[in-house]
Amino acid sequence: MKYKSVFDIIGPVMIGPSSSHTAGAARIGRVARDLFGREPEWATISFYGSFAKTFKGHGTDVAIVGGLLDFDTYDERIKESLEIARSKKIKIKFIEEEAITNHPNTAKIIMGDKGGEMELTGISIGGGKIEIIELNGFVLKLSGHHPAILVVHNDRFGAIANVSNILAKHRINIGQMDVSRKEKGKMALMTIEVDQNIEEAVLSEISALPNIVQVARISD
Repeated sequence: MKYKSVFDIIGPVMIGPSSSHTAGAARIGRVARDLFGREPEWATISFYGSFAKTFKGHGTDVAIVGGLLDFDTYDERIKESLEIARSKKIKIKFIEEEAITNHPNTAKIIMGDKGGEMELTGISIGGGKIEIIELNGFVLKLSGHHPAILVVHNDRFGAIANVSNILAKHRINIGQMDVSRKEKGKMALMTIEVDQNIEEAVLSEISALPNIVQVARISD
């Protein structure tokens, strides 16, 4: 999910006139796809603030669905993403929300299939940059610009240290780490941005640890 140049964001291969409303939206959709781990069968996408007012004119709807289809920001297929989604029988619903949010370019995606569903909220902060601020009710701050792993775990002593030890054993450097929990002693979420892509074997090792519920990754 890297840009080769500024033209990958605002140039002719990118839909729409605004990097915030198109490239940023595509990145939000693609991070959601990465964390869900597969192509969804349906998605309900709610736009807030500026997104809600201009999403059709600026191609925000097309871009965010392109991200859900795993298209990068400079992929020309983004222009046909709504048609491609329909051809795959992916049900897409857009909602223009009137609620006021902390950031004008906010999108909430609820997506799923027969195997489950996921809810994610992201903001586009300009120049194609984004932050994921909520995942399944957990508050977080994830840029999507670096490889990362998200670990859902029981809020127990030693859970964080065990994950850190595995990353250290594999010589994986942690760039940023945040922990969020809904309630003391219940479920918690580790968000760990790292300096390199995480191999499947490392994810499996983390998944096998005590108190680990689910592990997902975002690759560079």
